[in-house]
Amino acid sequence: MPSHLQSWYAHRDQPDVVLVDGFHAVKHALRFGADVLAVLATDKPAAMALAHELAPDLAGAFEILAASVEPAVFADLVPRPHPTGVAALALRPSLDLAALAGRDSPVVLLEDPRHLGNIGAVVRLAAGFGVAGVLTTGVTDPWHPAALRGSAGLHFATAVARIDLGTRPAGPVYVLDPDGADIRDLTFPDDAVLAFGTERHGVSAELRAMATQLVAIPMRPGVSSFNLATSVAMALFHWTTRDRQRMVDSA
Repeated sequence: MPSHLQSWYAHRDQPDVVLVDGFHAVKHALRFGADVLAVLATDKPAAMALAHELAPDLAGAFEILAASVEPAVFADLVPRPHPTGVAALALRPSLDLAALAGRDSPVVLLEDPRHLGNIGAVVRLAAGFGVAGVLTTGVTDPWHPAALRGSAGLHFATAVARIDLGTRPAGPVYVLDPDGADIRDLTFPDDAVLAFGTERHGVSAELRAMATQLVAIPMRPGVSSFNLATSVAMALFHWTTRDRQRMVDSA
Protein backbone atom coordinates (compact mmCIF):
# COMPACT_ATOMS: atom_id res chain seq x y z
CA MET A 1 0.00 0.00 0.00
CA PRO A 2 1.38 3.47 -0.89
CA SER A 3 2.67 5.47 2.07
CA HIS A 4 0.08 8.25 1.63
CA LEU A 5 -2.75 5.73 1.95
CA GLN A 6 -1.07 4.11 4.94
CA SER A 7 -0.96 7.55 6.57
CA TRP A 8 -4.64 8.15 5.79
CA TYR A 9 -5.75 4.81 7.24
CA ALA A 10 -3.55 5.32 10.30
CA HIS A 11 -5.07 8.71 11.13
CA ARG A 12 -8.68 8.66 9.94
CA ASP A 13 -10.31 6.96 12.94
CA GLN A 14 -8.50 8.92 15.64
CA PRO A 15 -10.97 10.93 17.76
CA ASP A 16 -9.11 14.24 17.33
CA VAL A 17 -8.82 13.94 13.53
CA VAL A 18 -11.38 15.53 11.20
CA LEU A 19 -12.10 15.16 7.51
CA VAL A 20 -11.65 18.34 5.48
CA ASP A 21 -13.42 17.85 2.16
CA GLY A 22 -12.95 20.01 -0.94
CA PHE A 23 -10.20 22.22 -2.31
CA HIS A 24 -11.43 25.43 -0.68
CA ALA A 25 -11.84 23.76 2.71
CA VAL A 26 -8.31 22.35 2.54
CA LYS A 27 -7.05 25.75 1.36
CA HIS A 28 -8.53 27.50 4.39
CA ALA A 29 -7.29 24.80 6.76
CA LEU A 30 -3.75 25.32 5.51
CA ARG A 31 -4.03 29.11 5.46
CA PHE A 32 -5.25 29.33 9.05
CA GLY A 33 -2.68 27.03 10.55
CA ALA A 34 -4.36 23.64 10.76
CA ASP A 35 -2.15 20.67 11.52
CA VAL A 36 -2.82 18.86 8.24
CA LEU A 37 -1.83 15.19 8.36
CA ALA A 38 -2.58 14.05 4.81
CA VAL A 39 -3.97 15.45 1.56
CA LEU A 40 -5.36 13.36 -1.29
CA ALA A 41 -6.28 14.48 -4.81
CA THR A 42 -7.88 12.50 -7.62
CA ASP A 43 -6.17 14.79 -10.14
CA LYS A 44 -3.09 16.43 -8.65
CA PRO A 45 -2.29 18.58 -11.72
CA ALA A 46 -5.84 19.97 -11.61
CA ALA A 47 -5.52 20.59 -7.87
CA MET A 48 -2.22 22.38 -8.42
CA ALA A 49 -3.81 24.52 -11.14
CA LEU A 50 -6.49 25.55 -8.65
CA ALA A 51 -3.82 26.30 -6.06
CA HIS A 52 -1.82 28.51 -8.42
CA GLU A 53 -4.99 30.33 -9.53
CA LEU A 54 -6.86 30.70 -6.24
CA ALA A 55 -4.26 30.25 -3.50
CA PRO A 56 -0.78 30.99 -4.83
CA ASP A 57 0.41 31.50 -1.25
CA LEU A 58 -0.31 27.83 -0.63
CA ALA A 59 0.84 26.28 -3.90
CA GLY A 60 4.08 25.10 -2.32
CA ALA A 61 2.24 23.44 0.54
CA PHE A 62 -0.15 21.69 -1.86
CA GLU A 63 2.78 20.48 -3.95
CA ILE A 64 4.43 18.92 -0.91
CA LEU A 65 1.36 17.52 0.84
CA ALA A 66 -1.00 16.39 -1.92
CA ALA A 67 -0.75 12.80 -3.09
CA SER A 68 -2.55 11.36 -6.10
CA VAL A 69 -5.16 8.67 -5.61
CA GLU A 70 -7.50 6.87 -7.98
CA PRO A 71 -11.06 8.26 -8.01
CA ALA A 72 -12.51 4.90 -6.94
CA VAL A 73 -10.19 4.76 -3.92
CA PHE A 74 -10.96 8.39 -3.10
CA ALA A 75 -14.71 7.68 -3.20
CA ASP A 76 -14.18 4.81 -0.76
CA LEU A 77 -12.28 7.06 1.66
CA VAL A 78 -14.49 10.16 1.45
CA PRO A 79 -18.25 9.58 2.00
CA ARG A 80 -19.44 12.44 -0.24
CA PRO A 81 -16.52 13.38 -2.49
CA HIS A 82 -16.33 17.07 -3.35
CA PRO A 83 -16.31 17.85 -7.09
CA THR A 84 -12.77 19.24 -6.78
CA GLY A 85 -11.52 15.79 -5.81
CA VAL A 86 -9.42 17.08 -2.91
CA ALA A 87 -9.65 16.07 0.75
CA ALA A 88 -7.46 16.15 3.83
CA LEU A 89 -7.23 14.88 7.37
CA ALA A 90 -6.36 17.43 10.04
CA LEU A 91 -6.15 17.62 13.80
CA ARG A 92 -9.12 19.22 15.51
CA PRO A 93 -7.67 22.08 17.56
CA SER A 94 -8.35 22.04 21.28
CA LEU A 95 -10.15 25.01 22.82
CA ASP A 96 -9.44 26.51 26.21
CA LEU A 97 -12.66 28.32 27.12
CA ALA A 98 -10.69 30.47 29.56
CA ALA A 99 -8.90 31.99 26.58
CA LEU A 100 -12.21 33.55 25.48
CA ALA A 101 -12.58 35.49 28.73
CA GLY A 102 -10.53 38.47 27.58
CA ARG A 103 -11.85 38.54 24.04
CA ASP A 104 -12.41 41.75 22.08
CA SER A 105 -15.17 40.39 19.84
CA PRO A 106 -18.41 38.48 20.45
CA VAL A 107 -18.93 34.75 20.70
CA VAL A 108 -21.84 33.15 18.83
CA LEU A 109 -23.73 30.52 20.85
CA LEU A 110 -26.03 28.10 19.01
CA GLU A 111 -28.41 26.18 21.24
CA ASP A 112 -28.93 22.59 20.10
CA PRO A 113 -28.45 23.18 16.34
CA ARG A 114 -29.29 20.18 14.16
CA HIS A 115 -28.66 21.28 10.58
CA LEU A 116 -24.99 20.71 9.76
CA GLY A 117 -25.06 23.06 6.79
CA ASN A 118 -26.36 25.85 9.01
CA ILE A 119 -23.61 25.22 11.55
CA GLY A 120 -21.01 25.44 8.81
CA ALA A 121 -22.55 28.62 7.42
CA VAL A 122 -22.48 30.23 10.88
CA VAL A 123 -18.82 29.30 11.34
CA ARG A 124 -18.08 30.84 7.95
CA LEU A 125 -19.83 34.03 9.03
CA ALA A 126 -17.92 34.12 12.31
CA ALA A 127 -14.63 33.76 10.48
CA GLY A 128 -15.57 36.44 7.98
CA PHE A 129 -16.64 38.93 10.64
CA GLY A 130 -13.61 38.11 12.77
CA VAL A 131 -15.49 37.19 15.94
CA ALA A 132 -14.02 35.09 18.72
CA GLY A 133 -15.79 31.84 18.01
CA VAL A 134 -18.86 29.65 17.61
CA LEU A 135 -20.01 27.50 20.51
CA THR A 136 -22.81 24.94 20.30
CA THR A 137 -24.82 22.88 22.76
CA GLY A 138 -26.67 19.63 22.22
CA VAL A 139 -25.89 16.37 20.47
CA THR A 140 -24.58 17.60 17.13
CA ASP A 141 -20.83 17.74 16.64
CA PRO A 142 -19.96 21.14 15.12
CA TRP A 143 -16.82 19.53 13.62
CA HIS A 144 -18.83 17.00 11.59
CA PRO A 145 -17.44 16.76 8.01
CA ALA A 146 -20.67 18.22 6.60
CA ALA A 147 -20.34 21.26 8.87
CA LEU A 148 -16.71 21.64 7.83
CA ARG A 149 -17.77 21.53 4.20
CA GLY A 150 -20.43 24.16 4.92
CA SER A 151 -17.83 26.46 6.44
CA ALA A 152 -15.39 25.89 3.57
CA GLY A 153 -12.84 24.82 6.18
CA LEU A 154 -13.06 28.07 8.12
CA HIS A 155 -13.44 26.18 11.39
CA PHE A 156 -9.68 26.67 11.63
CA ALA A 157 -10.04 30.46 11.41
CA THR A 158 -12.06 30.84 14.62
CA ALA A 159 -12.76 28.89 17.81
CA VAL A 160 -15.39 26.16 17.40
CA ALA A 161 -16.50 23.82 20.18
CA ARG A 162 -19.45 22.06 21.75
CA ILE A 163 -20.12 23.06 25.37
CA ASP A 164 -22.72 22.90 28.13
CA LEU A 165 -24.70 26.09 28.70
CA GLY A 166 -23.31 26.34 32.20
CA THR A 167 -19.74 26.56 30.89
CA ARG A 168 -20.37 29.39 28.45
CA PRO A 169 -17.70 32.13 28.50
CA ALA A 170 -18.23 35.25 30.60
CA GLY A 171 -19.92 38.25 29.07
CA PRO A 172 -23.40 39.75 28.66
CA VAL A 173 -25.76 37.32 26.98
CA TYR A 174 -27.91 38.71 24.16
CA VAL A 175 -30.56 36.13 23.27
CA LEU A 176 -32.29 36.46 19.91
CA ASP A 177 -36.00 36.07 20.57
CA PRO A 178 -39.17 37.45 18.93
CA ASP A 179 -40.26 38.97 22.27
CA GLY A 180 -37.06 40.97 22.66
CA ALA A 181 -36.18 44.61 22.15
CA ASP A 182 -35.70 45.80 18.59
CA ILE A 183 -32.11 45.12 17.55
CA ARG A 184 -31.98 48.55 15.90
CA ASP A 185 -32.29 50.20 19.31
CA LEU A 186 -29.37 48.28 20.81
CA THR A 187 -25.63 47.99 20.51
CA PHE A 188 -23.70 44.81 21.21
CA PRO A 189 -20.55 45.15 23.32
CA ASP A 190 -17.39 43.47 22.13
CA ASP A 191 -17.56 40.81 24.85
CA ALA A 192 -21.16 39.84 24.08
CA VAL A 193 -22.40 36.28 23.87
CA LEU A 194 -24.90 36.29 20.98
CA ALA A 195 -27.22 33.34 21.53
CA PHE A 196 -29.55 31.74 18.97
CA GLY A 197 -32.09 28.95 19.27
CA THR A 198 -33.51 26.65 16.63
CA GLU A 199 -35.68 27.93 13.80
CA ARG A 200 -38.62 25.76 14.90
CA HIS A 201 -38.50 25.98 18.69
CA GLY A 202 -36.46 29.09 19.43
CA VAL A 203 -34.45 29.23 22.65
CA SER A 204 -35.05 27.18 25.77
CA ALA A 205 -36.40 28.60 29.02
CA GLU A 206 -32.98 27.89 30.54
CA LEU A 207 -31.22 30.08 27.99
CA ARG A 208 -33.85 32.81 28.23
CA ALA A 209 -33.26 32.93 31.98
CA MET A 210 -29.57 33.60 31.34
CA ALA A 211 -30.27 36.57 29.06
CA THR A 212 -28.90 39.97 29.84
CA GLN A 213 -31.17 41.20 27.06
CA LEU A 214 -33.67 39.59 24.70
CA VAL A 215 -33.20 40.88 21.17
CA ALA A 216 -35.63 40.75 18.24
CA ILE A 217 -34.87 41.15 14.56
CA PRO A 218 -37.81 42.91 12.85
CA MET A 219 -39.73 40.61 10.53
CA ARG A 220 -42.80 40.92 8.35
CA PRO A 221 -45.98 39.66 10.09
CA GLY A 222 -46.94 36.17 8.99
CA VAL A 223 -43.36 35.04 8.35
CA SER A 224 -42.49 32.38 10.91
CA SER A 225 -38.73 32.79 11.19
CA PHE A 226 -35.47 33.63 9.50
CA ASN A 227 -32.94 30.98 8.63
CA LEU A 228 -30.46 30.52 11.50
CA ALA A 229 -27.42 31.59 9.52
CA THR A 230 -29.32 34.61 8.18
CA SER A 231 -30.17 35.71 11.73
CA VAL A 232 -26.54 35.33 12.79
CA ALA A 233 -25.41 37.33 9.77
CA MET A 234 -27.76 40.20 10.63
CA ALA A 235 -26.68 40.22 14.27
CA LEU A 236 -22.98 40.20 13.42
CA PHE A 237 -23.41 42.92 10.83
CA HIS A 238 -25.27 44.96 13.44
CA TRP A 239 -22.32 44.49 15.81
CA THR A 240 -19.91 45.84 13.18
CA THR A 241 -21.98 49.04 12.79
CA ARG A 242 -21.81 50.02 16.47
CA ASP A 243 -18.96 52.53 16.17
CA ARG A 244 -20.53 54.22 13.17
CA GLN A 245 -23.86 54.48 15.02
CA ARG A 246 -22.17 56.01 18.04
CA MET A 247 -20.63 58.64 15.79
CA VAL A 248 -24.04 59.45 14.32
CA ASP A 249 -25.65 59.66 17.77
CA SER A 250 -22.97 62.03 19.06
CA ALA A 251 -23.03 64.31 16.02
